[in-house]
Amino acid sequence: MILADQKSKSLYDYYEPEKMKEIDLIISCGDLDPNYLIFFATLCHAPVLYVKGNHDGRYEQKPPEGCICIEDEIFVYQGIRILGLGGSMEYIPGAPNQYTELKMRKRIWKMGWKIWKHKGFDILVTHAPAYRVNDLEDLPHRGFAVFRRLLEKYQPKFFFHGHVHANYSRNFKREDKFGNTTVVNAYEYHIVKYPLGKEKD
Repeated sequence: MILADQKSKSLYDYYEPEKMKEIDLIISCGDLDPNYLIFFATLCHAPVLYVKGNHDGRYEQKPPEGCICIEDEIFVYQGIRILGLGGSMEYIPGAPNQYTELKMRKRIWKMGWKIWKHKGFDILVTHAPAYRVNDLEDLPHRGFAVFRRLLEKYQPKFFFHGHVHANYSRNFKREDKFGNTTVVNAYEYHIVKYPLGKEKD
């Protein structure tokens, strides 16, 4: 299950263990209260992974306990390689978790050896979308061009992002395709079935 940007009343206010029993892994794409993530880490059997959104500066003072930050890392879950890159395009200079295109490129360049060591990745998890892939025209919600290059080069099975809310545009897409990659906007929550291959069994 992937989460981002807004609490789900269905999952949180009206929580029922039955709703979560088939969930093996929870991934937050950012901009969620740390207590919200702690809630799932405490009550669900599934590990909770997260990247930071542009409004998650509070995580520095109160990181979500019991959850795993995958910023600038490749986390391997049951053989599935998950690369995490949080943050959004920089629209307030010096603000936490905001990056220019150049700064994001440098982050990815520093991860080069990790990507090489793991022979690529299966899922890309970010807060912001990729440029011209479910992003918006305004600077705060513009996607990163370097994410497109990652998708083109490594062709992961999935790209999960948040940041673009369902009420921002009539053109909101929950799922899309970019080459061989399925792109999913995690706004509020969405359940994804990962197509485990023989090598992941």
